[in-house]
Amino acid sequence: MWQRELIVLPWFLLRPLDLIIRSFDALRPLHAAEGKGGDRDILNLMDEMSPHLGFTATEEKRGQAGLRAMGIPEGAQFVCLTVRDSAYLASHYQGADTSAHNFRDSDIQNVVLAAEALADRGYYIVRMGAKVRAPFESASEQVIDYATNGMRSDFMDIYLGAKCAFCISTSTGFDAVPFIFRRPIVYINSVHIGWLFTFSKRFLAIAKHHYSIREGRELSLREIFSNDVGFSLSGADYEAKGIRLIENTPEEIRDVVIEMDERIKGTWKPLAEDAELQKKFWEIFPTKAINITGAPFHGEIRSHFGAVFLRNNKGWLS
Repeated sequence: MWQRELIVLPWFLLRPLDLIIRSFDALRPLHAAEGKGGDRDILNLMDEMSPHLGFTATEEKRGQAGLRAMGIPEGAQFVCLTVRDSAYLASHYQGADTSAHNFRDSDIQNVVLAAEALADRGYYIVRMGAKVRAPFESASEQVIDYATNGMRSDFMDIYLGAKCAFCISTSTGFDAVPFIFRRPIVYINSVHIGWLFTFSKRFLAIAKHHYSIREGRELSLREIFSNDVGFSLSGADYEAKGIRLIENTPEEIRDVVIEMDERIKGTWKPLAEDAELQKKFWEIFPTKAINITGAPFHGEIRSHFGAVFLRNNKGWLS
Protein backbone atom coordinates (compact mmCIF):
# COMPACT_ATOMS: atom_id res chain seq x y z
CA MET A 1 0.00 0.00 0.00
CA TRP A 2 2.63 2.46 1.13
CA GLN A 3 6.36 1.81 1.00
CA ARG A 4 6.77 2.80 4.63
CA GLU A 5 4.57 2.93 7.68
CA LEU A 6 1.77 5.47 7.41
CA ILE A 7 2.12 8.26 9.97
CA VAL A 8 -1.35 9.12 11.28
CA LEU A 9 -1.69 12.40 13.13
CA PRO A 10 -4.26 12.56 15.94
CA TRP A 11 -7.39 14.55 15.10
CA PHE A 12 -6.59 17.31 17.61
CA LEU A 13 -3.42 18.07 15.63
CA LEU A 14 -4.75 17.30 12.17
CA ARG A 15 -7.83 19.56 12.38
CA PRO A 16 -5.92 22.75 13.37
CA LEU A 17 -3.34 21.99 10.66
CA ASP A 18 -6.16 21.64 8.12
CA LEU A 19 -7.65 24.99 9.18
CA ILE A 20 -4.27 26.72 8.88
CA ILE A 21 -3.76 25.36 5.37
CA ARG A 22 -7.24 26.53 4.38
CA SER A 23 -6.61 30.03 5.76
CA PHE A 24 -3.52 31.05 3.78
CA ASP A 25 -3.42 31.34 0.00
CA ALA A 26 0.28 30.47 -0.03
CA LEU A 27 -0.55 27.05 1.48
CA ARG A 28 -3.40 26.33 -0.91
CA PRO A 29 -1.33 23.87 -3.02
CA LEU A 30 -1.08 21.64 0.07
CA HIS A 31 -4.84 21.25 0.25
CA ALA A 32 -6.49 18.54 -1.82
CA ALA A 33 -9.18 19.85 -4.13
CA GLU A 34 -12.69 18.68 -3.35
CA GLY A 35 -14.55 16.81 -6.05
CA LYS A 36 -17.69 18.20 -7.62
CA GLY A 37 -19.88 15.99 -5.47
CA GLY A 38 -17.71 16.00 -2.35
CA ASP A 39 -17.41 12.36 -1.25
CA ARG A 40 -20.25 11.39 -3.59
CA ASP A 41 -19.22 9.94 -6.93
CA ILE A 42 -21.77 11.82 -9.03
CA LEU A 43 -19.73 11.16 -12.17
CA ASN A 44 -19.89 7.38 -11.59
CA LEU A 45 -16.13 7.02 -11.87
CA MET A 46 -15.61 4.40 -9.16
CA ASP A 47 -17.16 1.63 -11.21
CA GLU A 48 -14.92 2.49 -14.15
CA MET A 49 -11.56 2.61 -12.37
CA SER A 50 -9.53 0.15 -10.32
CA PRO A 51 -8.37 1.03 -6.80
CA HIS A 52 -5.32 3.29 -6.65
CA LEU A 53 -3.99 1.63 -3.49
CA GLY A 54 -2.57 -1.83 -2.97
CA PHE A 55 -0.47 -3.79 -0.50
CA THR A 56 3.22 -4.58 -0.60
CA ALA A 57 4.35 -8.19 -0.24
CA THR A 58 5.31 -7.47 3.37
CA GLU A 59 1.89 -5.99 4.09
CA GLU A 60 0.15 -8.94 2.46
CA LYS A 61 2.10 -11.31 4.69
CA ARG A 62 1.21 -9.22 7.74
CA GLY A 63 -2.46 -9.10 6.78
CA GLN A 64 -2.71 -12.83 6.14
CA ALA A 65 -1.05 -13.52 9.47
CA GLY A 66 -3.64 -11.27 11.08
CA LEU A 67 -6.46 -13.27 9.49
CA ARG A 68 -4.98 -16.58 10.69
CA ALA A 69 -4.61 -15.16 14.22
CA MET A 70 -8.31 -14.23 14.16
CA GLY A 71 -9.24 -17.78 13.19
CA ILE A 72 -10.03 -17.15 9.51
CA PRO A 73 -8.54 -20.03 7.47
CA GLU A 74 -6.55 -19.47 4.30
CA GLY A 75 -8.89 -18.99 1.34
CA ALA A 76 -11.98 -18.46 3.48
CA GLN A 77 -14.24 -15.55 2.58
CA PHE A 78 -15.21 -13.02 5.20
CA VAL A 79 -17.65 -10.14 5.52
CA CYS A 80 -17.00 -6.93 7.45
CA LEU A 81 -19.84 -5.68 9.64
CA THR A 82 -19.93 -2.12 10.95
CA VAL A 83 -22.90 -0.90 12.99
CA ARG A 84 -22.87 2.66 14.28
CA ASP A 85 -23.51 3.43 17.93
CA SER A 86 -22.74 6.55 19.97
CA ALA A 87 -19.55 5.25 21.63
CA TYR A 88 -17.00 6.50 19.10
CA LEU A 89 -18.33 10.03 18.77
CA ALA A 90 -18.75 10.37 22.54
CA SER A 91 -15.13 9.31 23.12
CA HIS A 92 -13.85 11.51 20.27
CA TYR A 93 -15.59 14.65 21.55
CA GLN A 94 -15.52 14.11 25.29
CA GLY A 95 -17.78 16.49 27.18
CA ALA A 96 -19.65 17.58 24.05
CA ASP A 97 -23.32 16.80 23.47
CA THR A 98 -23.37 14.48 20.47
CA SER A 99 -26.92 13.20 20.98
CA ALA A 100 -28.17 14.92 17.81
CA HIS A 101 -26.45 12.11 15.89
CA ASN A 102 -27.98 9.25 17.88
CA PHE A 103 -30.80 8.82 15.37
CA ARG A 104 -28.21 7.05 13.19
CA ASP A 105 -27.47 4.43 15.87
CA SER A 106 -28.48 0.79 15.50
CA ASP A 107 -28.55 -2.28 17.75
CA ILE A 108 -25.75 -4.67 16.80
CA GLN A 109 -27.74 -7.65 18.10
CA ASN A 110 -30.33 -7.16 15.35
CA VAL A 111 -27.67 -8.37 12.90
CA VAL A 112 -27.03 -11.73 14.61
CA LEU A 113 -29.60 -13.54 12.45
CA ALA A 114 -27.97 -12.23 9.26
CA ALA A 115 -24.45 -12.98 10.49
CA GLU A 116 -25.33 -16.56 11.36
CA ALA A 117 -27.11 -17.00 8.00
CA LEU A 118 -23.88 -15.94 6.30
CA ALA A 119 -21.89 -18.30 8.53
CA ASP A 120 -24.16 -21.12 7.34
CA ARG A 121 -23.13 -20.12 3.80
CA GLY A 122 -19.45 -20.49 4.66
CA TYR A 123 -18.52 -16.90 5.46
CA TYR A 124 -16.67 -15.55 8.48
CA ILE A 125 -18.16 -12.32 9.81
CA VAL A 126 -15.87 -9.69 11.33
CA ARG A 127 -17.54 -7.05 13.49
CA MET A 128 -15.57 -3.81 13.09
CA GLY A 129 -15.27 -0.79 15.39
CA ALA A 130 -12.62 1.23 17.20
CA LYS A 131 -15.05 2.10 20.02
CA VAL A 132 -18.32 0.24 20.56
CA ARG A 133 -20.95 0.19 23.28
CA ALA A 134 -21.71 -3.52 23.43
CA PRO A 135 -20.18 -6.85 22.38
CA PHE A 136 -21.59 -8.79 19.44
CA GLU A 137 -23.06 -11.97 20.88
CA SER A 138 -23.35 -15.01 18.63
CA ALA A 139 -23.05 -18.75 19.19
CA SER A 140 -21.27 -19.18 15.85
CA GLU A 141 -17.49 -19.53 15.93
CA GLN A 142 -17.42 -17.88 12.49
CA VAL A 143 -18.72 -14.60 13.94
CA ILE A 144 -15.70 -12.68 15.22
CA ASP A 145 -16.12 -9.64 17.47
CA TYR A 146 -12.88 -8.02 16.31
CA ALA A 147 -14.00 -4.70 17.85
CA THR A 148 -13.81 -6.12 21.38
CA ASN A 149 -11.51 -9.17 21.27
CA GLY A 150 -8.28 -7.17 21.66
CA MET A 151 -6.98 -7.92 18.14
CA ARG A 152 -7.98 -4.63 16.48
CA SER A 153 -5.30 -2.48 14.82
CA ASP A 154 -5.30 0.39 12.33
CA PHE A 155 -3.51 -1.77 9.77
CA MET A 156 -5.97 -4.66 10.05
CA ASP A 157 -8.89 -2.23 9.76
CA ILE A 158 -7.60 -1.30 6.30
CA TYR A 159 -6.65 -4.84 5.32
CA LEU A 160 -10.01 -6.29 6.34
CA GLY A 161 -11.94 -3.55 4.55
CA ALA A 162 -9.88 -4.04 1.40
CA LYS A 163 -10.13 -7.83 1.30
CA CYS A 164 -13.70 -8.55 2.46
CA ALA A 165 -16.17 -10.28 0.15
CA PHE A 166 -18.52 -7.43 1.00
CA CYS A 167 -19.35 -5.07 3.86
CA ILE A 168 -22.55 -4.68 5.86
CA SER A 169 -22.83 -1.09 7.10
CA THR A 170 -25.22 1.37 8.68
CA SER A 171 -23.43 4.04 6.63
CA THR A 172 -20.66 5.07 8.99
CA GLY A 173 -16.96 5.91 8.85
CA PHE A 174 -15.38 2.49 8.35
CA ASP A 175 -17.27 1.73 5.15
CA ALA A 176 -15.09 4.30 3.35
CA VAL A 177 -12.40 1.60 3.31
CA PRO A 178 -14.31 -1.07 1.35
CA PHE A 179 -15.71 1.77 -0.76
CA ILE A 180 -12.19 2.90 -1.74
CA PHE A 181 -11.20 -0.69 -2.54
CA ARG A 182 -14.37 -1.24 -4.63
CA ARG A 183 -15.85 -3.87 -2.34
CA PRO A 184 -19.64 -4.35 -2.44
CA ILE A 185 -21.54 -2.69 0.41
CA VAL A 186 -25.02 -3.46 1.71
CA TYR A 187 -26.44 -0.57 3.74
CA ILE A 188 -28.93 -1.42 6.49
CA ASN A 189 -30.96 0.91 8.71
CA SER A 190 -30.36 3.73 6.25
CA VAL A 191 -31.63 7.07 7.49
CA HIS A 192 -31.63 10.54 5.88
CA ILE A 193 -32.48 8.26 3.01
CA GLY A 194 -31.99 10.96 0.36
CA TRP A 195 -28.24 10.62 0.96
CA LEU A 196 -28.14 6.98 -0.18
CA PHE A 197 -25.03 6.10 -2.14
CA THR A 198 -26.56 5.33 -5.53
CA PHE A 199 -23.64 5.64 -7.91
CA SER A 200 -22.29 2.07 -7.95
CA LYS A 201 -23.72 -1.27 -9.01
CA ARG A 202 -21.94 -2.69 -5.93
CA PHE A 203 -24.36 -0.98 -3.50
CA LEU A 204 -27.58 -2.38 -2.03
CA ALA A 205 -29.67 -0.74 0.70
CA ILE A 206 -32.71 -0.86 2.95
CA ALA A 207 -33.96 1.93 5.23
CA LYS A 208 -35.24 2.46 8.73
CA HIS A 209 -39.01 2.70 9.06
CA HIS A 210 -40.38 6.20 9.70
CA TYR A 211 -43.36 6.04 12.07
CA SER A 212 -45.60 9.09 12.52
CA ILE A 213 -46.55 9.35 16.19
CA ARG A 214 -49.23 11.93 15.34
CA GLU A 215 -50.91 9.75 12.73
CA GLY A 216 -50.19 6.38 14.32
CA ARG A 217 -48.81 4.81 11.16
CA GLU A 218 -45.67 4.38 9.09
CA LEU A 219 -44.91 7.10 6.56
CA SER A 220 -44.60 6.17 2.91
CA LEU A 221 -41.43 6.87 0.98
CA ARG A 222 -43.07 9.88 -0.63
CA GLU A 223 -44.19 11.20 2.78
CA ILE A 224 -40.66 10.94 4.18
CA PHE A 225 -39.59 13.54 1.64
CA SER A 226 -42.76 15.65 1.85
CA ASN A 227 -42.13 15.89 5.61
CA ASP A 228 -38.64 17.26 4.85
CA VAL A 229 -36.75 14.54 6.70
CA GLY A 230 -35.37 12.69 3.69
CA PHE A 231 -32.12 14.67 3.94
CA SER A 232 -32.18 15.54 7.67
CA LEU A 233 -28.85 15.34 9.48
CA SER A 234 -30.13 15.91 13.03
CA GLY A 235 -32.34 13.82 15.26
CA ALA A 236 -34.09 17.01 16.35
CA ASP A 237 -35.74 17.25 12.92
CA TYR A 238 -37.46 13.90 13.40
CA GLU A 239 -38.49 14.75 16.95
CA ALA A 240 -39.96 18.10 15.88
CA LYS A 241 -42.11 16.38 13.28
CA GLY A 242 -43.20 13.59 15.61
CA ILE A 243 -41.42 10.86 13.66
CA ARG A 244 -40.01 7.81 15.41
CA LEU A 245 -37.32 5.87 13.54
CA ILE A 246 -37.70 2.09 13.77
CA GLU A 247 -34.77 -0.17 12.97
CA ASN A 248 -34.89 -2.89 10.38
CA THR A 249 -35.97 -6.23 11.80
CA PRO A 250 -33.46 -9.07 12.02
CA GLU A 251 -35.37 -10.76 9.20
CA GLU A 252 -35.18 -7.68 6.95
CA ILE A 253 -31.44 -7.49 7.53
CA ARG A 254 -30.98 -11.21 6.88
CA ASP A 255 -32.97 -10.99 3.63
CA VAL A 256 -31.01 -8.07 2.17
CA VAL A 257 -27.68 -9.61 3.21
CA ILE A 258 -28.59 -12.88 1.47
CA GLU A 259 -29.66 -10.86 -1.56
CA MET A 260 -26.21 -9.25 -1.65
CA ASP A 261 -24.48 -12.63 -1.35
CA GLU A 262 -26.51 -14.05 -4.22
CA ARG A 263 -26.09 -10.96 -6.41
CA ILE A 264 -22.31 -11.23 -6.00
CA LYS A 265 -22.33 -14.94 -6.79
CA GLY A 266 -24.69 -14.51 -9.75
CA THR A 267 -27.31 -16.80 -8.20
CA TRP A 268 -29.88 -14.11 -7.36
CA LYS A 269 -33.27 -14.98 -8.89
CA PRO A 270 -35.55 -11.94 -9.04
CA LEU A 271 -39.31 -12.36 -9.06
CA ALA A 272 -41.45 -10.98 -11.85
CA GLU A 273 -42.59 -8.07 -9.66
CA ASP A 274 -39.09 -6.91 -8.65
CA ALA A 275 -38.35 -4.76 -11.71
CA GLU A 276 -41.60 -2.83 -11.31
CA LEU A 277 -41.01 -2.31 -7.58
CA GLN A 278 -37.50 -0.98 -8.25
CA LYS A 279 -38.94 1.32 -10.93
CA LYS A 280 -41.55 2.68 -8.51
CA PHE A 281 -38.92 3.25 -5.83
CA TRP A 282 -36.65 5.29 -8.09
CA GLU A 283 -39.58 7.25 -9.53
CA ILE A 284 -40.38 8.49 -6.01
CA PHE A 285 -36.79 8.87 -4.85
CA PRO A 286 -35.44 12.42 -5.54
CA THR A 287 -32.73 11.44 -8.00
CA LYS A 288 -32.41 15.05 -9.22
CA ALA A 289 -31.90 16.61 -5.77
CA ILE A 290 -29.13 19.19 -5.33
CA ASN A 291 -27.20 20.22 -2.24
CA ILE A 292 -26.67 23.72 -0.83
CA THR A 293 -23.75 24.34 -3.21
CA GLY A 294 -25.89 23.50 -6.22
CA ALA A 295 -24.14 20.18 -6.89
CA PRO A 296 -26.33 17.10 -7.44
CA PHE A 297 -26.54 14.41 -4.79
CA HIS A 298 -26.75 11.66 -7.38
CA GLY A 299 -25.32 10.83 -10.75
CA GLU A 300 -26.52 7.88 -12.78
CA ILE A 301 -28.48 5.55 -10.50
CA ARG A 302 -26.70 2.20 -10.43
CA SER A 303 -27.48 0.77 -6.98
CA HIS A 304 -30.45 -1.36 -5.93
CA PHE A 305 -32.90 -1.08 -3.09
CA GLY A 306 -33.57 -4.34 -1.25
CA ALA A 307 -35.93 -6.48 -3.33
CA VAL A 308 -37.44 -8.48 -0.46
CA PHE A 309 -37.94 -5.27 1.55
CA LEU A 310 -39.93 -3.76 -1.34
CA ARG A 311 -41.97 -6.95 -1.83
CA ASN A 312 -42.93 -6.91 1.84
CA ASN A 313 -43.62 -3.16 1.98
CA LYS A 314 -45.56 -2.43 -1.21
CA GLY A 315 -47.70 0.14 0.63
CA TRP A 316 -44.53 2.12 1.34
CA LEU A 317 -44.38 2.95 -2.38
CA SER A 318 -48.01 4.05 -2.60
